[in-house]
Amino acid sequence: MNNSLPAPAETLPRGVLLSIAALVAVTFAAVALVRWSGVDIRMPDAQAAQTRALQFIDRPDGGISVVDADNGREVTTLHGENGFVRGALRALARERRMRGLDGSQPFMLIGRADGRLTLDDPATGQRIDLESFGPMHAGRFAQLLRAHPAPASPASATTR
Repeated sequence: MNNSLPAPAETLPRGVLLSIAALVAVTFAAVALVRWSGVDIRMPDAQAAQTRALQFIDRPDGGISVVDADNGREVTTLHGENGFVRGALRALARERRMRGLDGSQPFMLIGRADGRLTLDDPATGQRIDLESFGPMHAGRFAQLLRAHPAPASPASATTR
């Protein structure tokens, strides 16, 4: 029986390891410098082409009623298949709770001239740039921007 130790695994040369470490350190330092400087490196927002004030109200059946805050009419009801919408709303609602704010102020859904979508919370100043999550997820919110409210009742429905 051979009791010898296994051969040590080959390692990277010391110069390569130091180069990698230096690259990582410079990257972290650059990111920290930009963050602490307060410089905003994002692309400036294009002009708002369309805005909509929306309230999201939890329903007893687990759905979410989406209400146009300007006229108080329901735009649609979201059910379980809208996980991204729920997640985005949950993040903004959590920020409101942490600040002791209620949910009465509507969120602003903004469609920009360059096609980007932003969900803003005027109560906290938080925002979610929806295009960052891909066209399918942003498209869920785009539908809310374009959707027409359901008529309140047949007698009050108007023609456009």
